[in-house]
Amino acid sequence: MTFAYRDGVLCAEAVPLDDIVRAHGTPCYVYSRAAIEQAYAEYAAALAGRDALVCFSVKSNSNLAVLALLARLGAGFDIVSGGELARVLAAGGDARKTVFSGVGKSEAEIVQALEAGILCLNLESEAELERVAAIATRLGRRAPIAFRVNPDVDAKTHPYISTGLKQNKFGVAQEDAERLYRHAASLAAVEVVGIGCHIGSQLTAAAPLIEAATRITALATRLAQAGIRLAHIDLGGGIGIRYRDESPQPIGATIAAMLERLGTQRAKLILDPGRSIVGNAGVLLTRVEYLKPGAAKNFLVVDAAMNDLMRPSLYGAWHEVMPVRAQQAAGAPVYDVVGPVCESADVLAKDRTLAAQPGDLLAIMSAGAYGMAMSSNYNSRPRAAEVMVDGSTAYLVRRRETHESLFALESVPTW
Repeated sequence: MTFAYRDGVLCAEAVPLDDIVRAHGTPCYVYSRAAIEQAYAEYAAALAGRDALVCFSVKSNSNLAVLALLARLGAGFDIVSGGELARVLAAGGDARKTVFSGVGKSEAEIVQALEAGILCLNLESEAELERVAAIATRLGRRAPIAFRVNPDVDAKTHPYISTGLKQNKFGVAQEDAERLYRHAASLAAVEVVGIGCHIGSQLTAAAPLIEAATRITALATRLAQAGIRLAHIDLGGGIGIRYRDESPQPIGATIAAMLERLGTQRAKLILDPGRSIVGNAGVLLTRVEYLKPGAAKNFLVVDAAMNDLMRPSLYGAWHEVMPVRAQQAAGAPVYDVVGPVCESADVLAKDRTLAAQPGDLLAIMSAGAYGMAMSSNYNSRPRAAEVMVDGSTAYLVRRRETHESLFALESVPTW
């Protein structure tokens, strides 16, 4: 385990977390290099011998140190904005191993992507195809494209992170896909290179992914019979992790089942994992400010808040909360762990037995995905510091924001 107690102190690899707090304060995100490398290695091992590319989902964690580490390991990247493309390139990532997804790409973002030479634009509507073709014509380029096809598979996950049903905003309908591919193949400024899908996130059962792979493979076969041969098939990401008591299907077994559904298809396989690579590789450190007992609820008020970790407020997500210094919790009070933000939704954890006192440090576990990436400055709160641990060394990979940085881009008119 990369996060474990040593001599009564919770550590990231070989670094005590309270040492990190002494150096960088709280709230603070801490990532383990070893955990990221181990998770990526599971994908690499499962895909060994197959023409494949693992495109890390940048939206899950966009810190430059995380992206640089994955680029060195050979990863490509799945992006959804021009800002994410800029981050990938700044971190040393390869544009030719980058796929650009998302339903609302602007003209400027499409130009940016084509000029960078990305692997593929994943298109999500006929209108987007027309926009891409017009821009590519103007630039004198051929735009490499795939359609993200909505296979209408129920991912059986939280509705906010289910993306493959007919009522979701993502992708093109499966029944429209063949017509759209024929149209795209007729356009001189477009090069049809692939097909993709993504049905949701935090999938702990393999069956929905296997069903989606089956439907997309069948569609790719029909397209090949119509003379439209695809260089790659992108089956998305979404493999879940353990937050509490989930039992996710092992990555290797899930990928093996998906490969079986591909059958004789020899197109390159692209996968777009995010959470399963970084989710359990990060924690959020926070300090207890107050104990607030009450008749209906006991509250443990900490200095991290919903602006630092949005998942509990947004999804009702469960994160384990561990004391940085081991405690005997038997007989301790039950608390809701809450932050200082002025919202009743600012609850990081509910009904936790903790023998905590003001000044104690807590670690909110499994916070490496959709933690810092979804953070904000709500209530004019500076965003947290980020630290990457490598063995016995802790590197500051993002400085804590200052109050002055919050309004550095603002100005007051001279009325």
